[in-house]
Amino acid sequence: MSVTIPTIETERLIMRELITTDFDAFADFHASDRSVGVGGPFNRGDAWRRFATFIGHWELRGYGMWSVVEKTSGLPVGHVGFWNPEGWTEPELGWIVYQEFEGKGIALEAAMAARNFAYQTMGWVTTISVISPDNLRSIALAERMGATFERKWETPSGNQTLIYRHPASETLQ
Repeated sequence: MSVTIPTIETERLIMRELITTDFDAFADFHASDRSVGVGGPFNRGDAWRRFATFIGHWELRGYGMWSVVEKTSGLPVGHVGFWNPEGWTEPELGWIVYQEFEGKGIALEAAMAARNFAYQTMGWVTTISVISPDNLRSIALAERMGATFERKWETPSGNQTLIYRHPASETLQ
């Protein structure tokens, strides 16, 4: 099987497959304390394995994370998309914006585009976001997108998280 990863464009962003030139920014984020909510910090080798896992996720599930690129600069500014590893309850919509690009509405713009793609193109009815309880910015973003707290959940690796349920696709029409 070989999956073609779709490209999504928004007003300011291009969401496309992860490519090797995205790795330095990816590794820098994952080496920082800001990556605690996703299991980090990671050394460069572990970040590479995570990067490769994101690429392989598309092949295994038919969906995954996009690299988010700023149209004006061509720089990778984060990654957004879907994650559903072994043991997850269902596919998750997740987002990461690199520190120097925070506070510009990038996460909202990209996450809304990803969710719209899942609903309109893949036929999903709803999705969740799995958020670390201390990640107040992600909780605020999920709520801004209309997601509501559903329950606490312990991941297969033992992390305590919160599940936020996104509105059903039919309620957004």
